[in-house]
Amino acid sequence: MHLSYWCVLIAGIMPVVTVAIAKWGRPDFDNSEPRRWMEKLEGRRSRADAAHRNHFEAFPFFAAGVLVAQQLQAPQDSINMLAAAFIAARLVYTFLYLTDRATLRSIAWLIGYLCVIALFLTPVFHSA
Repeated sequence: MHLSYWCVLIAGIMPVVTVAIAKWGRPDFDNSEPRRWMEKLEGRRSRADAAHRNHFEAFPFFAAGVLVAQQLQAPQDSINMLAAAFIAARLVYTFLYLTDRATLRSIAWLIGYLCVIALFLTPVFHSA
């Protein structure tokens, strides 16, 4: 299996990891109304929940970018590199979110976003 597909899997797992960080060690977690409970979190736990939500928002665009690049036969090395760069950016993004470094977090988010745009554009430049 190509590295880019493994990256799609990792991107799909990232929201679960970040929500676990938000919930970990809280005996008062209410599984009957988890979203209402999550809205009351503060600090690092609240930021972990926000990262969790953002990972879900980023996932479809990223997965589509990998699949489109693959379908349009972009060079596999380019697809793999961009997918890995996206995951690296998202990992840095998560760390920066959890440690409350907003400006750097936004830069990491932008890098990941640009990786996805590049996934869509790589087949265009390859076929030219």
